[in-house]
Amino acid sequence: MRHLPYLSYYLYPILAGLIWLATLLALLIYWLVPPVSRVHYDSMAASQHIAYISDVGASALKPLFITGCVLTTIFLDISFGADYYLRHKGRLVPNQTRTEKTLSFLTIIFAILGTAGLILLSVFDTARYPKLHNIFLLLFIAGYVLSAIFICWEYQRLGQHYKHHHHLSTSFWIKLTFVILEILLAIAFVSCTFTQHYNAGAVLEWIIAFIFSAYVFSFVVDLWPAIRTQPNLRLHNPREKGMGFGGNGQVSNGNGTGDMRYVGASEMEEGSSGSHLPIHQGLKGLGGDAAVGGPAMGVTDGSGTRPVTRERGVASNF
Repeated sequence: MRHLPYLSYYLYPILAGLIWLATLLALLIYWLVPPVSRVHYDSMAASQHIAYISDVGASALKPLFITGCVLTTIFLDISFGADYYLRHKGRLVPNQTRTEKTLSFLTIIFAILGTAGLILLSVFDTARYPKLHNIFLLLFIAGYVLSAIFICWEYQRLGQHYKHHHHLSTSFWIKLTFVILEILLAIAFVSCTFTQHYNAGAVLEWIIAFIFSAYVFSFVVDLWPAIRTQPNLRLHNPREKGMGFGGNGQVSNGNGTGDMRYVGASEMEEGSSGSHLPIHQGLKGLGGDAAVGGPAMGVTDGSGTRPVTRERGVASNF
């Protein structure tokens, strides 16, 4: 990570999304082109001309279907875990209230249920275990939709504390759009399936699956800011008046919201004099050794010179 600073946690949802898309495209292309060329599987109804994902996944491509589902959910769940971990460590904007922490926990729990549903529906295919397959399909959809609802709720509350972190708003609207679309499409899908409109149901299932990939990719927006808080980067003295350093090297704006700003070490070492607090002002926000004249993290002498060396030792600890 030190030599490749742009390799970070956001790669996990990218991998999950690409694997899911590749799996879907492989199944769809396999069914559409020769020698299969729109074959009518035994699991399909007599009046059905469009195969469900499950129909193709129960065929010769079942090993591919299982592998794709397992790898997708592994990397997606790692993304959920990374989001929780990075907020806990302060590398992403942290949860401020017990409600936000509870919502984060529920997000992960229902994502795990969705994971179990997706893996199990790929194993218990619709050709051999139709009832179990349908149960696990509903578990998959319900698990991830509920997980998305809770994370939307969490981000809406976070956005109230961190109004200047626009990526929270972007992620919130992407996920809210996913929730609304998936709920509407899932209702239509279940209705078509149970009323034996199988061709329409099959089309809706493919659409739901491709929209799910957009939800997976939305976690790139969430995890991207962690690039700026990697251990090989340095904290920057805040420009805003009244801001000082909080615990664990975080930057606090002094108003209780816990807002942080992180920038690279190069900017800290090469910044202008206007971007750092003078030493007699900076020490007011620091306790401990700094208050008695020791070198302070990220504080300059007011002339725009290189920050004093203790900054390096402190910043390397997180």
